[in-house]
Amino acid sequence: MPDNNVPLHAKITVVLTKPGAVRPAEDHRFLPGLRHEAVFKPLIRMKLSQFRFDLPLNLIAQNPAKRREDSRMMVVHRHTGEIENKYFRDVQDYFNDKDVFVVNNTKVFPARMYGRKEKTGAKIEVFLLRELNKPNRLWDVIVDPARKIRVGNKLYFGEQEDLVAEVIDNTTSRGRTIRFLWEGSEEEFRAVLERLGETPLPKYIKRKPDEEDKERYQTVYAKHEGAVAAPTAGLHFSKELIKRLEIKGIRFAELTLHTGLGTFRPIEVEDLSKHKMDAEYYNIDETCCKIVNRAKEYGHRICSVGTTTMRGMESSFTAQKLLKPSEGWTNIFIHPPYEFNIADSLITNFHLPKTSLLIMTCAFAGYELAMEAYKRAIKDKYRFFSYGDALLII
Repeated sequence: MPDNNVPLHAKITVVLTKPGAVRPAEDHRFLPGLRHEAVFKPLIRMKLSQFRFDLPLNLIAQNPAKRREDSRMMVVHRHTGEIENKYFRDVQDYFNDKDVFVVNNTKVFPARMYGRKEKTGAKIEVFLLRELNKPNRLWDVIVDPARKIRVGNKLYFGEQEDLVAEVIDNTTSRGRTIRFLWEGSEEEFRAVLERLGETPLPKYIKRKPDEEDKERYQTVYAKHEGAVAAPTAGLHFSKELIKRLEIKGIRFAELTLHTGLGTFRPIEVEDLSKHKMDAEYYNIDETCCKIVNRAKEYGHRICSVGTTTMRGMESSFTAQKLLKPSEGWTNIFIHPPYEFNIADSLITNFHLPKTSLLIMTCAFAGYELAMEAYKRAIKDKYRFFSYGDALLII
């Protein structure tokens, strides 16, 4: 008979020892030889409105810290609730020999371009999202203002019309597919994009990008071009700090996840289960997995440098909670309640309200503790967003 006292939305774990019993593949806690038992865990369904907070606009950092490691760093201890105020250079005090930092080595390309529409000469912003077809130079882009741009229109870039593109498809209200009309080599084409494109600073940074941004809106370990937004947690690492960490015995493992605009887009549905993330390309190779899994097997700490790194790792793990090599596209959206499988610590920035980044932070730290940390960060005037300060959760 059913138990009418079981709360609605309870999660029921039943462990069976009967030979041939079917065990749900998604739950790795089933162990052989145990007696059957039922464990009831209420599932708390969180709403988007719970991730709203008032952020003074003057706390959104408009420029990076003078030196990367001079950013402030709040340290949140998940198991004790302790909150400390430090500087990012102090991060080495919280990790030991053979611990591992996993970083995202994606490289930002100059994705924001400005063109003119044929005939009218109207100024159009073209934001390059990703290359769809290299031989045909097809790109997925966002245009602004979109209402002026129709299939068949040509766009001209550069004072001497150095580059021409034709709109060949409408993908969304603001999305378009364009073909660059270029007959030169791939190297020459990339050089033109580099010259005509701008560093794609987020819209919340209310200034034009300058030469410094080409260096500072990029991690020092960036390798594989493809991101339209920087994996911002990694911006705090200088080459000197990395060297000091390595001298201490801390190892670095690299994966690639090409950060897209969707990562930073505010969520618009109250029911988080209905939010769909944009798919982003990722690649986790054997070398990364060997470094991470060896550390896990010996009980060393695994620190995810950034939410994009965390999303990559959570897209590719085994039943034994080990990282596995894979390549593809991920649209994983991590929100409470969530059981993390690889990392036991996280470095991230302070994020904007109602974003997937904040929601993942709450899933990792615990909702109440994370929101208390944000409350203190605002009170203590921490700097928020891409060029802002760091948050270490251990």
